[in-house]
Amino acid sequence: MSAVMPSVVSSTAVLQAKLWYAQRISAMVLGLCVAVHLLIMFYAIRGGLTAGEILGRTQGNWLFAIFYEVFVLACFVHAPIGVANILRENFPQSDKLTVLPWILACLILVLGTTAVIGVFTGGVGQ
Repeated sequence: MSAVMPSVVSSTAVLQAKLWYAQRISAMVLGLCVAVHLLIMFYAIRGGLTAGEILGRTQGNWLFAIFYEVFVLACFVHAPIGVANILRENFPQSDKLTVLPWILACLILVLGTTAVIGVFTGGVGQ
């Protein structure tokens, strides 16, 4: 039993380290995405564009679609890891809550990608 324990501890430690790095890297990407998003919004509002005009300009724009999908993917990585850490710290004995971060990850990916597709296509097919 003692021979098995160090490998379990080390694999858990390796997993935690990988999750830590993934969350930190996704935080860096999110920081950049938020800054660019805010600059785009301030520029658009300053020019007096309406939401319809903004959507008209983003429809079919691959650069916007790729940028916002990167934003979605960074959220997809970052948020569930944080939620899992919070749940693990506050409810250490509950294994039932481990599914919540997975549900959050799926929601972020599906809803975020759906929004990106909707903006890119102009809502065609809705």
